[in-house]
Amino acid sequence: MSKVLIKDIKIALDPASSSFYEEGAYWLEAEPSPKKNAQDMIDFYAGWVKKYPVFSIEDGLAEDDWAGWRELTKRLQRGINEKTANSILIKVNQIGTLTETLGAINLAHKNGCTAVLSHRSGETEDTTIAHIAVATNCGQIKTGSICRTDRICKYNELLRIEEELEKKARYGLSV
Repeated sequence: MSKVLIKDIKIALDPASSSFYEEGAYWLEAEPSPKKNAQDMIDFYAGWVKKYPVFSIEDGLAEDDWAGWRELTKRLQRGINEKTANSILIKVNQIGTLTETLGAINLAHKNGCTAVLSHRSGETEDTTIAHIAVATNCGQIKTGSICRTDRICKYNELLRIEEELEKKARYGLSV
């Protein structure tokens, strides 16, 4: 058995922040000052990223915290500029508009980063994200395990798109 080294371990976080977001604040009961705003949460995660081998944070803010996501997007641009970010998880419902979604994907691609198009919590059987992932050449889609119909619909739609494209279909990332 090979020995696992600390440098081989990476941490991916999915704090599901909407679950502890109430009345415009984040509530971290274990903290000395449990009430946090979006800037506090961004700083909180940034501290973890400096201290631990965190390579991914999904749902770091509540899906309805529009001002917080704007601030996080500013930090993302800094991450791209400083080469501390190499991918972005795209959730159409959290970004805001389809135009802003396409802009975020283009920003990632223009800067040599990947974009992963993701479903959302409380997802439906709508297959739009499959089309967006193909149309924007994301190369990656996150829609979960094949345990529910809302997820299977997206995989089936990807298969239908592949059938329609036939030999024009391209696989893998080409950023």
